[in-house]
Amino acid sequence: MDISPRNELERLLAQMHAGELQPENFAKQLLDLQVFMPVKDEKHVIKGFQASTRAEPLILEDEEGTRVLILFSAPERAKALTAEVGGYSGGILTEFAWVLRRMGGDVAISINPGDELGFDFDTDMVAMLAALLPEAAE
Repeated sequence: MDISPRNELERLLAQMHAGELQPENFAKQLLDLQVFMPVKDEKHVIKGFQASTRAEPLILEDEEGTRVLILFSAPERAKALTAEVGGYSGGILTEFAWVLRRMGGDVAISINPGDELGFDFDTDMVAMLAALLPEAAE
């Protein structure tokens, strides 16, 4: 797997893994950065038209039965896993904060799972990150 950073998120991941950036600082900077969230393919799709208004993200279970939301630093990093899992050829490129605001409780997050430029947040870390979010102006 290519480990050379391609974007700001990957540069931060590389700095953190090299010990140049504390995990807490990484987490705070991550809120404003873009992530790629694979979403489930719709059945009976008319080309170029999405019927539903709710995307179904890729969520897997770890060995302990914890649900883990799978995110990537870039769409090309998702190709191997989404091909293995199947049914997730689409995706959304959005800010990490947007994802945090819309996810349910008791879900962990894995960015680039199995990749050297990856990072896992357990459910407690996700809750802590969500608490860092500024109030949404919606």
